[in-house]
Amino acid sequence: MKGCLAVYHREVLILRKKLVKQVASMAVAPLLYVLAFGLGMGRHVEIQGRSYLEFLIPGLVAMSSMTQAFAIASEINIARFYWRIFEEFQAAPIGSMAYVTGEVLAGITRALLSVLVILAIALSFGVVLSYSPAFWLGVVLNSFVFASLAVGMAMLVKSHADQALLTNFIITPMAFLGGTFFPVDQMPSWVQKPLGLLPLTHAAHAVRTAAFEGAPEAFPYVLLASMGVVLFVFALFCVNKAKE
Repeated sequence: MKGCLAVYHREVLILRKKLVKQVASMAVAPLLYVLAFGLGMGRHVEIQGRSYLEFLIPGLVAMSSMTQAFAIASEINIARFYWRIFEEFQAAPIGSMAYVTGEVLAGITRALLSVLVILAIALSFGVVLSYSPAFWLGVVLNSFVFASLAVGMAMLVKSHADQALLTNFIITPMAFLGGTFFPVDQMPSWVQKPLGLLPLTHAAHAVRTAAFEGAPEAFPYVLLASMGVVLFVFALFCVNKAKE
């Protein structure tokens, strides 16, 4: 537990040191999406009986929690390639489980911060949805999935260029195809099936249903939790391999 808290505390200190810049960075993309799509293209559009802006906000929450949780990989890579912090962790009495848990918690923390930024933006535009426990559970599980993936991938890449490729080929396509900007069920059936394999699709559905005061199904939560556990084990395996 002490090792986990030490890893987590280090990441929190880094986040706190550049908190203003991080918050500003987290706000830029969602604000542009709200202005361009929510108030621009979707101003007179209704989806599922809601304005497009109301539909968009939960999608942005799911997308941002994904991207910010996955962004912990960049911090890990900086620590590995430039500061050699990972080598110090290897020498310290910190187990792989503690290291992975600390980094995953740091990724979830970043994701939750980005969600608060989006909700503040939504409030400034007069959008108030239901932020029930089911809403936050969907956010946390989605963050857990992608933070665990980030830790595993960070152990496999050999440079920042490789990390950028992962983001371009995994995170960016998922951000636009996972139900963030449009209802997946309105796509052709042959498109819906592969999109149904994306964790973000289920996260966006669960978060949006909860935000609209609906009763979310258990399946998205169970799926996200299961994927999170599998990817956490994958991250643990990758960290052990990196130590060899």
